[in-house]
Amino acid sequence: MNKHAIRSVAARTVCIAVLAAAAACTPLQVVTHSVSQTEARVPVGQYTLDPHHWSIIFDVDHLKYSRFTIRFDRATAQLNWNAGGMDKSSVEVNIDAASVDTNVPLLDKMVKGDNMFAVTRYPQIRFVSTGFERTGNARGKLTGNLTIRGVTQPVTLDVTFNGYGPDPLTKQDTLGFSAEGSFSRSKFGLGTWYPAVGDDVHVRIQAEFDRPAAGS
Repeated sequence: MNKHAIRSVAARTVCIAVLAAAAACTPLQVVTHSVSQTEARVPVGQYTLDPHHWSIIFDVDHLKYSRFTIRFDRATAQLNWNAGGMDKSSVEVNIDAASVDTNVPLLDKMVKGDNMFAVTRYPQIRFVSTGFERTGNARGKLTGNLTIRGVTQPVTLDVTFNGYGPDPLTKQDTLGFSAEGSFSRSKFGLGTWYPAVGDDVHVRIQAEFDRPAAGS
């Protein structure tokens, strides 16, 4: 066996050993963890956005070449989960407008400036739900008021309830959601750079909400 083959076998052996050790250290409750989309099983109460497990992403057309992606790095949210599930529940979200991240420092500065978000005068982007229309099991259309740069407009998000279950690591009651929708930025007074930058803003959201489990 040549040296290259020996190194290859040794590398594979190390990888297998590392993976085996990781599996051995993984708690059983993590390996067997599952969630339920049965909304009636979710404990009623107030849940807050898990600060480590969420994403809010906007994307817009850029000169017909691609959809340029913008994310936000700081946000808080509260979910009021009531008996009746998503039909009877509500959510409020606050996004730090100054946390906008385009991955281009100069563009970040421009988006935060007076021609766009004007974050000094309008530090928060806010969404407050106003209603929910069910479209299927664990999914529906969430309507609400979105406020950007001091202007409030109604928007609709297609929401999926991914599931509920006690987090196997934190022991907290945890709910997961996915959502997406779109809005016209010009309706919020954000028409700068059109048509180089499109008017339609697509929104994609992933979010986990949690609260201490009862009796913990």
